[in-house]
Amino acid sequence: MKTILAPIDFSSASDDVVKAASELAGILSARIVLLHVVQPPVVTSDFGVGLDNVQELMVISEKAATKNLDRQKARLAKKGLEADGIVTTGAPIASILKEAERTNASYIVMGSHGHTAFYDLLVGSTTQGVLKRSKCPVMVLPTRAKSGKKGKKKK
Repeated sequence: MKTILAPIDFSSASDDVVKAASELAGILSARIVLLHVVQPPVVTSDFGVGLDNVQELMVISEKAATKNLDRQKARLAKKGLEADGIVTTGAPIASILKEAERTNASYIVMGSHGHTAFYDLLVGSTTQGVLKRSKCPVMVLPTRAKSGKKGKKKK
């Protein structure tokens, strides 16, 4: 059975990623693996949060991510699609590539941008890093402007 890895960060682009992954899974009779990578905070000075606070924030983030993935999995199950959810901690590019290899992903479906602009500024674009290093095809979805005016076309 083919596997589609869909890294999501719960930004507005995540809904489009899950939708595209589910459409592809329907065509290929594939299972979907939803992946959320919890990123450790970037410490830029000695005056950052304490180690205890960082660990507490990480645990809270992991629990919230698990709940969100469970909701997404339930939506996919209602469509008759097999889906798993993985929450991992670390650098996004390395984590995505590691999970793609571990799950033997046939495809990776991801957005061109997430909500981590500051992090991307510091360490580089996650999508670009995955594209350069992936051993399987990567489908990149462009970020759409969410203006709230659905269906209107320019004249």
